[in-house]
Amino acid sequence: MLADILAAHWPAYVARFGRLIPPEHHAAVRAIRRCRTAALGGQLYRCGCGREHYAYHSCNHRACPRCGRDDAATWLAAQRTRLLPVPYFLVTLTVPEQLRKPIRAARKLWYGALLKEGAGALQDLAAQPKHLGAELGVTALLQTWTRDLRYHPHVHLLVPGGGLTADGLRWLRVPDPQFFLPQVKLAARFKGRLKAWLQEHEPELFQQVPPKVWWIKWVADLQPVGSGEAALKYLAAYLCRPPLHESQIEHWDAQTVTFRYRDNGGGQQRCTVSGEEFVRRVLQHVLPKSFQRVRHSGWLGAAAKAKRARIAALLDWRAPALLPPAPVPLPECPACGKPMVWIGSVARKPP
Repeated sequence: MLADILAAHWPAYVARFGRLIPPEHHAAVRAIRRCRTAALGGQLYRCGCGREHYAYHSCNHRACPRCGRDDAATWLAAQRTRLLPVPYFLVTLTVPEQLRKPIRAARKLWYGALLKEGAGALQDLAAQPKHLGAELGVTALLQTWTRDLRYHPHVHLLVPGGGLTADGLRWLRVPDPQFFLPQVKLAARFKGRLKAWLQEHEPELFQQVPPKVWWIKWVADLQPVGSGEAALKYLAAYLCRPPLHESQIEHWDAQTVTFRYRDNGGGQQRCTVSGEEFVRRVLQHVLPKSFQRVRHSGWLGAAAKAKRARIAALLDWRAPALLPPAPVPLPECPACGKPMVWIGSVARKPP
């Protein structure tokens, strides 16, 4: 359905914005429109009753609503094996509304800074002896949308309630599984680190930020999430899936698109926008090319394997085995319901 909407409204969108459209938006639209069509080729299956079935390939673009489920499941399974037997906390760091326009103008630089400085702010506070006095393992993930697809960049961070001391000899656990770090101090530290990063590395971007941003209070939210498994499922949904699922689209025509979403209270809401506005809302969340949405730091970083082994020994904990993915079953015949037999590959359709 999204491919049909793009086919109908993309030409007018291009005519209106032209060269202002970044290359990754063109690539995303091209992939979504070609996903699971003859343009990408596929596989041919045949049933004993003589019925044939074509299974066309997916585009595997991270902005496509038809793709990403297998990637999300694989990532979630791998992250579950890293969950320690300690309480976990989910941290959300947001930026003021006045920063959204500067961030949109230089997305890749800003997105990377949000992830890095958000994790850094957590590490700074946790390193202080009065709070914890240890190094954390942080999983940080960028999200850019609200439920109605408006632009709202913020960072989610999943952290265990404990850390490794600088000498690597002790594991320090938070005294209270319901409290981790003071939210006000964390928000202030995040603001201070982001400001310092801009002044040192990107002074031109710093000049584009309204001065008021550095005077108002920023917001940080820390919530206890038990074992962390439910929080991982929450993050996996953002990691490999786009902000809108096709099932949310209720109606569209040559002028408008209507989709539903859940508000903060859990109720169903509907939003009707023009076709061009819908295309804009969807594409503004396409990430820059090669940008990594989720990042691990501290003793969860790629170069900290020895620290993770040390933590496992201190906690007397062994990581569970990573189970192989379940085999993909053969498609069933729509006529008789029996499994079909693979015949061969179907070549891509020439453009």
